[in-house]
Amino acid sequence: MSKPKITTKKKLFIVLEGIDGSGTSTQAELLKNHFVSQGEKAIISPEPSSGIIGNLIRQALKKRILFTEDTDLFDEQMAYLFASDRHDHLYNDIDGVFKLIKDGFHVISTRYYFSSLAYNCQTPEQFNFVSKLNHKFPNPDLVIYFDLPVEVSLARIKERSLKEIYETKTKLTKVRENYQTIFREYSDTVLIIDATKSKDIIHHQILDFIRDKFY
Repeated sequence: MSKPKITTKKKLFIVLEGIDGSGTSTQAELLKNHFVSQGEKAIISPEPSSGIIGNLIRQALKKRILFTEDTDLFDEQMAYLFASDRHDHLYNDIDGVFKLIKDGFHVISTRYYFSSLAYNCQTPEQFNFVSKLNHKFPNPDLVIYFDLPVEVSLARIKERSLKEIYETKTKLTKVRENYQTIFREYSDTVLIIDATKSKDIIHHQILDFIRDKFY
């Protein structure tokens, strides 16, 4: 299939969300390469970020740092860390999202505050807590949610040499339920993708949506 050409004067902040193995990293790379092929500047700026707090989060997710064995307390601690890292990710003057947009880049982030709501909440009380931590962060221009059955996710990630702390059937089942609730109620611009489809079909769905919405 030929790729539709998309170009725009507006620089976009695009967020890709989904449970582990849903293909967000692959699609972020394809989208960035497409923008670049059209003569536009684009960058992938994921969360956790590459900053100091982001690296601490990555070590915790890989279980190289253990804050606590209490699951609820761990989720609360991670929610605080993610919110702090997110603030730096958006607003720092070196490679923050809004600095990059000002410099003419489309910014593509794999994960944003939606991930905190999905991964760090088990109860309505926890959801309210995490929502308050993140309520000042602006919505992206576009969020793309990759919906994937948990069984497919587990099959895709089983060959990874290092499993992260959240990569269990019980956790991913709850995370997917949270994501579905979040995007049923989300009132801004969202594209929901069937992540079982081929990467080429998904890529063209994304390009078609961006072309129709922003051009």
